[in-house]
Amino acid sequence: MSKINVAIIGVGNCASSLVQGVYFYRKAKEGQFIPGIMHTRLGGYHIGDIEFKLGIDIDRNKVGKDLSEAIYTKPNNTFKFHSVPKLNVPVVRGMTHDGLGYYLSQIIKKAPGPTADIVGLLKQTKTDVVINFLPVGSEEATKWYVEQVLAAGCAFINCIPVFIASQKYWQQRFTERGLPVFGDDIKSQVGATILHRVLVNLFNDRGVKLERTSQLNVGGNTDFLNMLERSRLVSKKVSKTQAVTSQLKYDMGAENIYIGPSDYVAWLKDRKWAHMRLEGRTFGDVPLNIELKLEVWDSPNSAGVVIDAIRCAKLALDKQLGGAMIEPSSYFFKSPPVQYPDYICREKTEQFITKHGMKKRTKR
Repeated sequence: MSKINVAIIGVGNCASSLVQGVYFYRKAKEGQFIPGIMHTRLGGYHIGDIEFKLGIDIDRNKVGKDLSEAIYTKPNNTFKFHSVPKLNVPVVRGMTHDGLGYYLSQIIKKAPGPTADIVGLLKQTKTDVVINFLPVGSEEATKWYVEQVLAAGCAFINCIPVFIASQKYWQQRFTERGLPVFGDDIKSQVGATILHRVLVNLFNDRGVKLERTSQLNVGGNTDFLNMLERSRLVSKKVSKTQAVTSQLKYDMGAENIYIGPSDYVAWLKDRKWAHMRLEGRTFGDVPLNIELKLEVWDSPNSAGVVIDAIRCAKLALDKQLGGAMIEPSSYFFKSPPVQYPDYICREKTEQFITKHGMKKRTKR
């Protein structure tokens, strides 16, 4: 199998965990259990087949550095679980647009110089898959990058809550170019969204009427700092909310559900605390309430999911599939083009891998 050439837009904590993870498991044995990974070799592609070719950022502290150095550069503050060797992969100056909000601009200064020739670099590096890790609320910046990706002829994985894969306009654009798009808004291995969905489905399965629910999240990474600017939160709240309400068979009313980030606590660093409450009614109209707290390191929690998405994207490229990839998007993302219950998402993604993966040769 060939290698999978990957470019990353936004060299923050998520990029750091992704790059660390690829090198941490680069020589994993066939069939080895790896937390957060569907298969060591997925559709014929091993984790070690992922090669990073380009980093794109606007931070003057990261632009010009090797990707292996930039992923550990402040304000990145995620868990360091593996040392990455020098990759000889440059971090180039990207386009800003609305990618730098008020609060982030207090700690990040733009690198001098013009925006790099993104299309030219993607072609030059023979990039297969481009990953979007821009800050929440980067609507115009994301759309600008999507145009560059389409022009360069790459697959696109949209890990943030700007709606691309789930929108007919962009689906059609990727279909016309014969390129796959995955998204939107990455779903963590065991994060607040997947846990909330599981609990909602538990209520459904056991016949409990969910009447009210909330999810309050706090963290100390730049994502939470950025989301103090409430105007950047619109798509994030929509994404997280519909990921949960899509599992209900009835409309519980907008006033009875609140899901979204609530505050920034610097000393938490890349840890996230998610506080959830579900209020329901059981047999005899008797109340049943659940409260829980989830604590995770936010970025490593989604890195394995992105590794699987990258390999599915390469399978789609190999088979020249264009448009939104419905099955893997439903499993890997909060706001996919089509929402299914999670066990169905998993089944459909496995079927996608079996159908489009490299077939094993049988011995004669």
